Amino acid sequence: MTIERIRDRLTTAPDGDRGLTDAIGRRFEYLRLSLTDVCNFRCTYCLPDGYRKRHGRPADLSVAEMRRAVGAFARLGLWKVRLTGGEPTLRPDFEDAARAIAAVPGIRRIAMTTNGYRLADRAAAWRDAGVSAINISVDSLDPARFAAITGHDRLAEVLRGIEAARAAGFDSIKINAVLMRGVNDDELAAMTDFIAERDLSLRFIEVMRTNDNTAFFKARHLAGQTVIDRLEQAGWRRLPRAAGAGPAVEYAHPASRGRIGIIAPYARDFCASCNRLRIASDGKLHLCLFGDGGLDLRPLLQQDADAEALIERIRALTATKAPAHRLHQNNSGATPHLASIGG
Repeated sequence: MTIERIRDRLTTAPDGDRGLTDAIGRRFEYLRLSLTDVCNFRCTYCLPDGYRKRHGRPADLSVAEMRRAVGAFARLGLWKVRLTGGEPTLRPDFEDAARAIAAVPGIRRIAMTTNGYRLADRAAAWRDAGVSAINISVDSLDPARFAAITGHDRLAEVLRGIEAARAAGFDSIKINAVLMRGVNDDELAAMTDFIAERDLSLRFIEVMRTNDNTAFFKARHLAGQTVIDRLEQAGWRRLPRAAGAGPAVEYAHPASRGRIGIIAPYARDFCASCNRLRIASDGKLHLCLFGDGGLDLRPLLQQDADAEALIERIRALTATKAPAHRLHQNNSGATPHLASIGG
């Protein structure tokens, strides 16, 4: 959908049905909330040298601060929250945070993204805490390649975690794989076979340029369209976009129980259907993953009495969201790496 078509929709929509929108009419229903920027993996496309604490970075949001933030967004019409990081489950109070957010009036869906290192042991507990959808990073099904990408020989452990998630009864289980030229772009068939019998969704995500990975991006970026072409040749067909869905374009095949999605931020009009906002673990609102920096909400997260001021602050800031990222101009904004603001 083009920016022009979004403007047309806004002018014909009834006033009471707009919810939280920006200046060109995009409506926001989906909040990505980072619990921490810390990660224990060393993925080549994100933190190849491991996590390094930034000097002077504020403490992560408390559970009470997160609850207030989500409450304000819920009153503005957002109903889906994804808990991200870093690795969000490194927070010792992860389950407390999930329960608090799941209890916020108006929030209907709690999702999370994880590298899966604790999933085998904690899947049932996370489901009981209110998480209903889970994305698990699996960039390769080859153990040696997985270890080379992540810095950890834990593929078998993560695969056990996926089975534990299936047993725990999550409504949605998705596998995230960052598509890298010359690294894992030969695994499409293996990954397709993996999801075919398991009723899982697979997400291929284009490598995105950040301030810390410029050389890696130039060497490894592969357009998502290359996967789309291969899928369509193999009989996969595009599905309609579901309400509140993330950025993936989804495909299904009559012979597969699973689905495949492509997240291609370099594709034409990718930003036109953006429906998500981000809060980093330090309390800053990021209108775009590749924006010029965060906008501090933390002073208004200290007491319930500031709820109305917080709502108005969010509404005013969201109105300033840019029409699109500037990745095509080799401009990644202020994002040093994806873990810094929750991916």
